[in-house]
Amino acid sequence: MTYQTLTLDIAEDIAVLRLNRPDQMNALNGQMRAEITDAVQVAEREARVLVLTGTGRAFCSGQDLSDRSSVANPDLERTLRDEYLPMVRAIVNCAIPTISAVNGAAAGAGANLALCADVVIAAESAYFLQAFARIGLIPDAGGTYTLPRSMGTAKAMGAALFAEKITAKQADDWGMIWEHVSDDHFEATWKARAAHLAQGPSLAYRMAKQAIRGTWDNSLEDQLALEGRSQGSCGGSRDFQEGVVAFLEKRPAKFEGR
Repeated sequence: MTYQTLTLDIAEDIAVLRLNRPDQMNALNGQMRAEITDAVQVAEREARVLVLTGTGRAFCSGQDLSDRSSVANPDLERTLRDEYLPMVRAIVNCAIPTISAVNGAAAGAGANLALCADVVIAAESAYFLQAFARIGLIPDAGGTYTLPRSMGTAKAMGAALFAEKITAKQADDWGMIWEHVSDDHFEATWKARAAHLAQGPSLAYRMAKQAIRGTWDNSLEDQLALEGRSQGSCGGSRDFQEGVVAFLEKRPAKFEGR
């Protein structure tokens, strides 16, 4: 696919997906949602880590309210089912580690798009906004799932009902994201994080993602059994053998992703 609303660059096992509608603050329209879904699937096949970020001063401002096809006599249930759901699933179920590098405003569905990733790194000047109540809607794009799990029911409820900005520092303090960093060090930080993951044990990462995301639906016994199966798979990998040898030889491991 030739992308019109984003760019996808893959180098050194790192895929960088940049939302690229800066004049619209990277607002989501139907074409962008389809392109994100496709680009994530391409990255999953061709890279070992995926970074999602924005071009310009915003990460993503949410649904493009100037998109007449989306807001004139809208069938929002259909839009969520046919366009948002595949996009969210592609990111959440991506087999490789995913990072959201939130460079600026992340509002509405844009905030929840960011929270779909495994790791969220935000610039200090960035913010998150569950803007839905301002136009008479509820959080979507997975927001009602990710918010209470990342920062607790009380904070999630306030975010949904008051529709107030959450600064990057607040998001970090509340456990909503992994970290926030100064604007001056933001790009260098997410690039270093991506490089670290690209050189890591891909099978272990995939198994860890599945186990952690699955824990909400499992009993302790189910989760212990899942850990056992996953650890059994990891223990039979070349990466495990390399990790042990590297530890004994007191050198950095050279993981192959197998």
